[in-house]
Amino acid sequence: MARLIEDYGLIGDTQTAALVSMDGSIDWMCVPRFDSEACFAALLGNAGNGHWAIRPAGSMVVTGHQRRYRGDTLILETDFVTDQGEVRIIDFMPPRDSRPDVVRIVEGRAGTVAMEMELVIRFDYGAQIPWVRRIRPATTEGAPAHPAGPRGADEPADILAIAGPNALVLRTPVPTRGQDLRTRASFSIHAGQRVPFVLTAFPSHEAVPAPVDPEAALADTVTFWQDWTSGLRDVHGPWEREVRRSLITLKALTYMPTGGIVAAPTTSLPEELGGVRNWDYRYCWVRDATLTLDALLEAGAVSEASAWRNWLLRAAAGSPDQLQIMYGPAGERRLPEMEIPWLSGYEGSTPVRIGNAAAQQFQLDVYCELMDALERARCSGVMEDSWSWALQRAVMSFLEHRWAEPDNGIWEVRGPRRHFVHSKVMAWVAFDRAIIGCEKHDLGGPVDRWRQIRDRIHDEVCTQGFDQDKGAFTQYYGASDLDASVLMIPIVGFLPATDERVVGTVEAIQRELISDGLVMRYQTHGTVDGLPGKEGTFLPCSFWLVDNLALMGRLDEARELFERLLGLCNDVGLLAEEYNTRLSRQVGNFPQAFSHVGLVNSARSLAAALEEGGKGGGDATPARWSEQAQALAGRGSVSTPGRSGQIRP
Repeated sequence: MARLIEDYGLIGDTQTAALVSMDGSIDWMCVPRFDSEACFAALLGNAGNGHWAIRPAGSMVVTGHQRRYRGDTLILETDFVTDQGEVRIIDFMPPRDSRPDVVRIVEGRAGTVAMEMELVIRFDYGAQIPWVRRIRPATTEGAPAHPAGPRGADEPADILAIAGPNALVLRTPVPTRGQDLRTRASFSIHAGQRVPFVLTAFPSHEAVPAPVDPEAALADTVTFWQDWTSGLRDVHGPWEREVRRSLITLKALTYMPTGGIVAAPTTSLPEELGGVRNWDYRYCWVRDATLTLDALLEAGAVSEASAWRNWLLRAAAGSPDQLQIMYGPAGERRLPEMEIPWLSGYEGSTPVRIGNAAAQQFQLDVYCELMDALERARCSGVMEDSWSWALQRAVMSFLEHRWAEPDNGIWEVRGPRRHFVHSKVMAWVAFDRAIIGCEKHDLGGPVDRWRQIRDRIHDEVCTQGFDQDKGAFTQYYGASDLDASVLMIPIVGFLPATDERVVGTVEAIQRELISDGLVMRYQTHGTVDGLPGKEGTFLPCSFWLVDNLALMGRLDEARELFERLLGLCNDVGLLAEEYNTRLSRQVGNFPQAFSHVGLVNSARSLAAALEEGGKGGGDATPARWSEQAQALAGRGSVSTPGRSGQIRP
């Protein structure tokens, strides 16, 4: 039976990551990168598709169980209390320059506990059984792999697994044995004893790498995370602990060599259990990454923000009409989508997909998020340059001709393109931020023309995107259905939260898109997304509702919802993309950057609103607002730039 999604913890080295279950099994890991083939894929199939378990032996009666991260690090500690003693498993991946290592240290805490290890390596997403053999331990980098003694011999031996281009080597002082195409070990751990296991991935054509000192690697990993978190500043009020854990998670999802930020380390964890809404999220969405930029900048992580900005400029370089909504961690453009039939899917949710065809969609808001993010970077001290602004000018030229077209929208619908309200609002944001770039930062551009287009978009959204009968902004022009993405309207400064149209929209969403207090993206009963079935409540949208309520001054409601969302985090502070309120469990890819960004940004906006004493009306304005929107936030509507004294409808 599959483990709950929230039963997993995350370890990673800022180039890839692994999911460790509550009972000590690594059930998902891709090497050497987030988007590489998985060598452990039990998460999407069964134990035979690859996993690595270390746990008390079956003869042990486990009477207690607890886990945590060691302080502000990504080092996961899992404690087992048995009828014979206590044991701790310390799991981590040392940040690296080249090869990925997984280090697992078994520490005796009390008494004597019988332990067992099972390593099942299956390359190519659980399909390929490697050739496994015992070799004499290497002592230096590049030492040849000599065969060890006969199977079962007592002499120390490393375990080498090779299939095609892939290789893994396991090093441990514990004797191992091969059985049923698995590597197994049985040992006992005494109080005060520490037994290491180190698994290293490397290209099979290269020599076996030198061994890693597990204790030194542990010390280095502690230092890495403590050094990084020491640079974060407290801007999130009473929820600092939860925010810091989310920021560490976002850092873990950053691909260090390039600065790209992946949406999640997993693929095909379902939005509906047993359904087909299963997507590969191991890529860098421009939108998600720009929102992550906000969270990192506000927390003081300027170097990560600068690295991401440079990644974005490299990925977006070229003709603007070829800008994609997502890329590989190094900026790769081709992410072909395919299904792999040998995996049965998480709780039978098929198909399991690799790659993402949505990379070729036209999503208008991506261009706009790019413009907003680069303006935010400028305001936070990340240096602008002529090349960057030239690229932004090219994007604006593209938007001048394409903003009025229908698109696939923020949710990557696979139905027909439409004039989604959120997309048009974000087009307004792009022109607004470009104007600010010229006015505030002395960058050159056709400001008067951009102002005219910004005015036209605002008028169009307020007339064609607003349903007078419902008193709310809708999903797309002419529709009556709602979409939670319009909760971004006050967050980006299109209208203040006190505007009656925004208030009406929030109230309509609370009536029609709420399931057990949490927000759905939209109703899936229609034909908009082109897919069968339903999905869970979308956690980022619930955080957006927190932001709206805080900006309105409805602080009791905002705080109640925010703390409800915090309560959905698992025991080590991680969130998936969605939450199934009927089954009371997390669903979707995990952990999800979008959800953790929502947590960080909502903590910031709510803390600011509480500090303002609940005045509401835009006193605690979001960091993404333009100066013009902030100045006019208390009026109930936003004035028309370039039209002296005139107020928008």
